[in-house]
Amino acid sequence: MRRSKYIRPAHLESGVDKPRLTTSAMIASIAGPDQPTRPAPFGNALAALARKDDRIVGMSADLAKYTDLHVFRAAHPDRFYQMGMAEQLLMMSAAGMAREGFQPWVTTYAVFASRRAYDFICLAIAEEMLDVKIVCALPGLTTGYGPSHQATEDLAMFRGMPNLTIVDPCDASDIEQAVPAIAAHKGPVYMRLLRGNVPLVLEEYGYKFELGKAKLLRDGKDTLIISSGLMTMRALEAAAQLRYDGVDAAVLHVPTIKPLDEATIVAECRKGGRLVVVAENHTVIGGLGEAVAGTLLRAGVAPPGFRQIGLPDQFLEAGALPTLHDQYGLSTVKVTEAVKTWLST
Repeated sequence: MRRSKYIRPAHLESGVDKPRLTTSAMIASIAGPDQPTRPAPFGNALAALARKDDRIVGMSADLAKYTDLHVFRAAHPDRFYQMGMAEQLLMMSAAGMAREGFQPWVTTYAVFASRRAYDFICLAIAEEMLDVKIVCALPGLTTGYGPSHQATEDLAMFRGMPNLTIVDPCDASDIEQAVPAIAAHKGPVYMRLLRGNVPLVLEEYGYKFELGKAKLLRDGKDTLIISSGLMTMRALEAAAQLRYDGVDAAVLHVPTIKPLDEATIVAECRKGGRLVVVAENHTVIGGLGEAVAGTLLRAGVAPPGFRQIGLPDQFLEAGALPTLHDQYGLSTVKVTEAVKTWLST
């Protein structure tokens, strides 16, 4: 692994420097130190669902422990298949299982599914509309282990694949609700996975996951932040900070990237003169930001300003995850600063 480059984060609101974190934080949880979490929401939700549906099988490429599928394996050992470090074989085997009437839930890292097994997912699963659910950990910048593990372009790759539904949940509650909804959907699904101790964020907003639907979590007159995945958590935190500066920010959570809820996005962007900011844990190329921009252009909607918060079009550094989030603009502090700057110009 190449030498890591560490950059000291910006000052916090309190004016106290955030300490530089060591490499032990490279696989740290995205949860804050005092934030409530729930362990392995995906693994537990799938294990519970499988007790009611004997079609469900779990399959992994030697990464069950690191995608929370080990919870399913412990509950249903006779329905778990370890395929070894061979992602192309994993996808082809899942296609075969689906043809035999099973519903395979396949887990690996997002980089391996998107980069190594793309053609197999496309032709063996998506083209045939097979009922395979692909659930992948380490989406975007959720690990500090550099470009070999950071799936910064997975949404751009998979958005172009016909027949594939794409889900990017925000927190533990979102994941738990998404699992049965995905199971009920007939056809292939790709879901980005937050693993381990996953924050609980959305319950206080009365949120209910619906496949294909965006949800307005809070309203505001000054700016509209459209977000997915962990960036919805950051958007909500930023909105709370912005309130103290007299900025009223709305947050629209978009858990389904494809099919995109264009009707809700257009309706919210048509509301009176708000700056529109799209925040995503993905490169600014080909993800949610460009999907929203295209939607607005086709609908003839021109907000007074449109900005993107996302990862740059480059290979990212390795290092401590919280430090990297500051460096690349995904931290709450950086999101807050960006919105304030855009509103003042």
